[in-house]
Amino acid sequence: MSANTLTITDNRTGKQYEIAIENGTIKAIDLRQIKTDADDFGLMTYDPAFTNTASCKSRITLIDGDKGILRYRGYPIEQLAEGSNYLEVAYLILHGELPTAAQLKDWSFNITHHTFIHENIKKCIDGYHYDAHPMGMFIGTVGALSTFYPEAKQIFDAEARRKQIHRLIAKVATIAAFAYRHRMGLPYSYPDNDLSFTGNFLNMMFKKTELKYQPNPVLERALEVLFILHADHEQNCSTNAMRSIGSSEADPYSALAGAAAALYGPLHGGANEAVLKMLNEIGTIDKVPDYIKRVKAGEFRLMGFGHRVYKNYDPRARIIKQVADEVFAVTGRDKLLDVALELERIALEDDYFVNRKLYPNVDFYSGIIYQAMGFPVDIFPVLFAIPRTSGWISQWQEMLLDDEQKIARPRQIYLGSEVRDYVPIERRG
Repeated sequence: MSANTLTITDNRTGKQYEIAIENGTIKAIDLRQIKTDADDFGLMTYDPAFTNTASCKSRITLIDGDKGILRYRGYPIEQLAEGSNYLEVAYLILHGELPTAAQLKDWSFNITHHTFIHENIKKCIDGYHYDAHPMGMFIGTVGALSTFYPEAKQIFDAEARRKQIHRLIAKVATIAAFAYRHRMGLPYSYPDNDLSFTGNFLNMMFKKTELKYQPNPVLERALEVLFILHADHEQNCSTNAMRSIGSSEADPYSALAGAAAALYGPLHGGANEAVLKMLNEIGTIDKVPDYIKRVKAGEFRLMGFGHRVYKNYDPRARIIKQVADEVFAVTGRDKLLDVALELERIALEDDYFVNRKLYPNVDFYSGIIYQAMGFPVDIFPVLFAIPRTSGWISQWQEMLLDDEQKIARPRQIYLGSEVRDYVPIERRG
C-alpha cells in the first residue's frame, strides 16, 4: 500500500477503497467508485462556496493565510510593492517571470498605446443615465468591447490572445475614468501617452483646464502600490467567475465583464466602502470603545477585519498602512485615519478579536486612502477592477491552456419532490 494514499472504509457496505493523494488533495471524481450497489450514482462531496475544494492547479499566486503570506509567481508582495510598478507586476503575473529592461519597455509601449478607446465606445457610456453607478457602466462597456473586436473569439490563437490582453489592461483604465467623468458631467480627458499607467489614469480622472496634467508623484506612487496589491488574489469570487465563464470558451471581454459583476458585490469589491461607512458612523476616537462593545455583543460586524483566507494580519494591510502616511502628508490628515488607528489598536489587544483571528484586511485602509486622493466612494469597486484585470486574464489564460480543465459544471444534491403526475388546472385545489 502506497504511503501517498487515503484508505476509506464505507461503513454502509464494509468495503475499503484506496484513493491517491497528490499535492495534499484527492480527486473528487475518485469518490464516485464508492457505491452501495450498481444503481448508486456514487459518492459526491458537498462543499458550499468551495471552502475546501480546489477547482484548479495554478502557478500564479500563493496565499498562506495562517502565516500572512502573499506571493505573485513566488515573489513576496512586500518586495514587489517596494521595488516594482504595476505594469511590471502585470507582466510578471501573465508571463511568469520578471521582464528584462527591453521586455518591459516593449510591454509598457503596447499597453500605453492601447489606452485609447474607439469613439463609438464613448456612445455606450453616453447612453447611461447621468447618475448611473460607475461600476454598472464599467461592466456594460467592457462587455460591449467584444463587439468591437470579433477576433477576440479566437481564444486559442496565441497572437489574438496577446492583442486582447494588451487591450484589456489598457482600456479598462480609460473606461473607468470615462465612466467617472460621465457621472460627474465633465468632458472626457483623453489618455496622455507621456505619463505612466497610473499617472495617465489620474490625468483621465482629474484633469481640468491645464494644458498638461502633472500627477503628484506621491499620489501616483501610492496608486501604483494599491494597484500592485490588488492585481491578483488566488481563487476569489470574481476570479472563479472569470475562470467559470471562460471555461465555456467565451471571449475574454465577456468573461471579464462577468468577473467584474462578481466584484461589484459588497462582500467583495465593495468592502472598503463599508469600512468608510463604519468609520463615519463611529465619527470620533472617544466613541470607539462603545462601538467595539456593541460589535462583541453581536449587534453588527467589524468591517475591514477578518478574511476568508487570512487568519493572520493581511500582508497587504501592513503595506497600505504605510502608504496612508505618505498620502496624508500630501492631502492632509483625515480624521477617519485616527478613528481607524484607534479601532485597530483596541481590536488587536482584545481577546475577542485575537482569539477569532480577526485582523485588519486590505479594505480597512484602502478606502480612506482613495477618499483622501479625491476618488468618490462609488468608484471604489472600479478602482479594484482596473488592476485585477491583469490577474483575471492571467487566470483565464492559464485555465485555457490547462488540459485538465473542462466547462464548469458543479454537481448538486437534489432535495425536491419525487416524480409526480401533472394535474390539469381545473382539477387543482
